Amino acid sequence: MAVKALKGFKDIIPGEVETWQFIEHTAREILHSFGCEEIKVPILEKTKLFKRSIGETTDIVEKEMYTFADRNGSSLTMRPEGTAPVLRAYIENSLHVAKPICKLFTIGPMFRHERPQKGRLRQFHQISVEMLGLDHPRQDAELMAMAALIIQRLGLTVSLEINSLGCPKCRPAFNKALLDFIGTIDDLCDDCLRRRESNPLRVLDCKNETCQEHYKDAPSILDHLCADCDSHFSEVKKGLDLLEVNYVVNSFMVRGLDYYTRTTFELITNDLGSQSAVGAGGRYDGLVKQLGGPAVPGIGFGMGMERLALLLQESGKAPQAKGIDLFIAALGDAAQERCFVICQAMRRQGLQVAMDLQDRSLKNQMKQAGKAKASYTLIMGEDELAQNRVVLRNMETREQQDITFTNDIENWCRELATVIN
Repeated sequence: MAVKALKGFKDIIPGEVETWQFIEHTAREILHSFGCEEIKVPILEKTKLFKRSIGETTDIVEKEMYTFADRNGSSLTMRPEGTAPVLRAYIENSLHVAKPICKLFTIGPMFRHERPQKGRLRQFHQISVEMLGLDHPRQDAELMAMAALIIQRLGLTVSLEINSLGCPKCRPAFNKALLDFIGTIDDLCDDCLRRRESNPLRVLDCKNETCQEHYKDAPSILDHLCADCDSHFSEVKKGLDLLEVNYVVNSFMVRGLDYYTRTTFELITNDLGSQSAVGAGGRYDGLVKQLGGPAVPGIGFGMGMERLALLLQESGKAPQAKGIDLFIAALGDAAQERCFVICQAMRRQGLQVAMDLQDRSLKNQMKQAGKAKASYTLIMGEDELAQNRVVLRNMETREQQDITFTNDIENWCRELATVIN
């Protein structure tokens, strides 16, 4: 029996990978334009990193992390999100010394053991962005504008929902009001009963329909913000208005991670069923210090590449696989030998070139060229070889031209490449 991929782990095959490359290229272009620098961090980290950052009572830590002991008995975890590993690298390499305001991003796989469904896998991929060193509200607005611009440049439409989660000064008063409200409800689900004791704010993130109906009448955290948090949120909204970024305030939005404070946001689509968020993030001003670094403020977001790819495919906006530049059809041993050298020389000119190495019929080779979506086909048989020429066929217009061949292969291929380009 053939070995198959693990449940929730998916191959990205040719025909699909072009969409992923388009997303990555678009994101990198925009991130660089905002002064963000790429960082690559390990997939494996010490488990305590995520327990300290995400929170031991979160679903991720309690239920979803891929955690195991290595041969030395150390507890290791495959990263379930991107923020903690980037901040660990930021602290360990003292990046704040060289750049007091540091903008970092990473693109790669994350891992969570949860029920696979549309747009959500156990190995999933994220664009993760972290901006460190500045707590100005306009930094929040700039980050959200950047996330919205990536979506816009991909040709997609989503709505931006924002909220403030307050800070350690004002959140206790809201938690008390929320607990008083929860105490009036008799039919909470088991998750909410557990969260009520460990982290009351997270009950608002419950997906149970009965609980959601109850929470429509829950107190709003925006009514409990301290003066500083209220002012910060007002300035964030003003910054978004200045940048002409449309948004909706959702006072019941919370994030599933414990480290968020003040600004939080989600990029929402109605085209993926219940998995409606394609990106989300927020401010985490105390997290760097909590992980053993300096008291540096930060804000960031993660954007799910599987969901972006699905949106592009379902909207018909996914890029089509590009054909090759040149296919070489050679007939006969001598022509095959000469074209084998030409093929490599054309690749050195930066072209994507394929060649049939089995000396099949011209008809079969032209079928190959068609399947490869070649822009041009170069044909050389015994007659062309004897006359020092090749036939170059434009596969779109069907026009053909004879081109004299010279023994200076590099220069000849350089001139031929200008014709093809």
